[in-house]
Order: sequence, then C-alpha cells, then structure tokens
Amino acid sequence: MTTIMAVLIAGPTASGKSQLALTLAERLGGAVVNADSMQVYRDLRVLTARPGVADEARAPHHVYGTLDAAEPASVARWLGDAATAIEAARHAGRVPIVVGGTGLYLAALTEGLSPMPRIPDAVRRHWRQAQAHEPPQVLHAILAERDPAAAARLRPTDPQRIVRALEVVEATGRSLSAWQAERTPPVLPRGPGVAAYVLAPPRDLLRERIAQRFEAMMEAGAVEEAVGLTARRLDPALPAMKAIGVAQLSAYAMGLVGRGEAVADAVTRTRQYAKRQDTWFRNRFADWERLAPGDVPTF
Repeated sequence: MTTIMAVLIAGPTASGKSQLALTLAERLGGAVVNADSMQVYRDLRVLTARPGVADEARAPHHVYGTLDAAEPASVARWLGDAATAIEAARHAGRVPIVVGGTGLYLAALTEGLSPMPRIPDAVRRHWRQAQAHEPPQVLHAILAERDPAAAARLRPTDPQRIVRALEVVEATGRSLSAWQAERTPPVLPRGPGVAAYVLAPPRDLLRERIAQRFEAMMEAGAVEEAVGLTARRLDPALPAMKAIGVAQLSAYAMGLVGRGEAVADAVTRTRQYAKRQDTWFRNRFADWERLAPGDVPTF
C-alpha cells in the first residue's frame, strides 16, 4: 500500500473543494494549503468563500488571508509560501493537502515554474496600446513573425496572452517559449504517494451551487466587504479589486443598480469563471482522478 505523502485537490469554484480538503485533513491528520489566487487576500474572506474560523479550528490551514489587497499576488510568491507551508506540515508530521481552483498555481507546484523577466514600463505601455487599437488577429500575425512557437500555441482570439508574448520578446530579445523552457524543479512532483484529484460536478448542479452560495455570501456580509474594499480607493488593476462581486455589490450599495441585478451579474460571472476553470482542468490535468460530488477518496 502506497503511503500518502500529499494530496492535491483542484476543481471549479463552488465544487466542494474546501469541504473535501477538510474531511481528508481530519482523516489523514493533514494540514490544508490554499492554492486559490483570491483566497490569499485578507480583505476577501466572504466573497472568496474562504474557510471559516470553525473550519480552521478543525485542522491547520495555511496561505489563507496572507496578503493585503494592496499587494499583487503572483505565482512565484504563492509558490514560495506554499513550499514553506508544505515543509512545515511535514515537519509537524502532517500530510499537506493542497486545494484550490487556480490551475497555474497547481501546475507550478507540480511541474515547476518558468522564470519570467521584468518588462519595462515603456514596452508594456506600447503593447497595451496596440491591444486597445489593433484586432487580436493582427497582433497574432506580428507574434508569428517574432515568436512562431508561441504563436502556434496561442489562439488568434486571445489578445492578453498574445500581448504578453510580444512584451517578452521585445523586452528581452528571447522568445516566451525560451523563457518557459527554463523551469525550476517542482516543489511537489507527481509520483507515488502524491494523490491528485479534480472535482467535476455536473454543470447544472454547479450552476445551482454557485447561486446558492452567493446568496449565502450576501447573508454573511458580502456587501459590507465589497464596500469596505472599494472605500480604500486602491488601484482598480490590482487582482483583489477584480474579484467577482466587488464591483457589482459596490454598485448596489451606491444605489446604481438593484440587488437582484447585482447578484445576477455576479452569479453569471462566477458561472462563466467556473466553466473556464473546468475546461482548463480537463485539458491540463487530464491524468488527475475525477471525483463526483460527495466522493471521498479512501487510502
């Protein structure tokens, strides 16, 4: 019988990841490590459905609420925090259970991280202006000339990633593909003893759960949380300010839209995000075991 050294749990938002992680933490004597890019923010406990105080008392939880909303989260920063938390769990004799919906975080953890260069502001402004004024197909054609390998991997309708690749090749003289080839060793490589799961609830059930959970958030103080964050007048480009619900509920609090419209907009955006997550996991983590709602692995 293989000894379980770590558990990885991925899945779309509202799929039940946190509850499964807590259940396994109690069964295995484990510690839960967050892999969600929004649950790292202290300012967003309600709107990101972070585990509550009662859950945190049942098992150790790490890398939750570690950043202020004024700080931009990044894959590299999270990876360092997660590595520290995993080592601490093991030192305490606990099984690290890494759970979250941010696929890039989990991929970096298990496959390694590609070092990315700093892009000068002038280069970034140039390509962001080009993105605003040029069709993505035009930018994709430029990329095909400068970095054919990156262009071959990217859809002509994906302007953000196209512009990112153009920024890198202009700023460094090296293709994005070359940078991505220089991966660091993975912190938690897949192999014997590392169990990996993707929660895959039926789409209709997930849509219902998302709506029910947002109503629960409203009862738990989501409006107050959104208003408090908006009142800080932080840069709207910061990741925390883009969390689903912040703009919608702030507009509701200011009387710009009704409650029903604000909730419906936030629920729709959450459902769209969940669909993107599900597609990403199906493509990138195709070899991870799929779990239906209520399934709990036995070891």
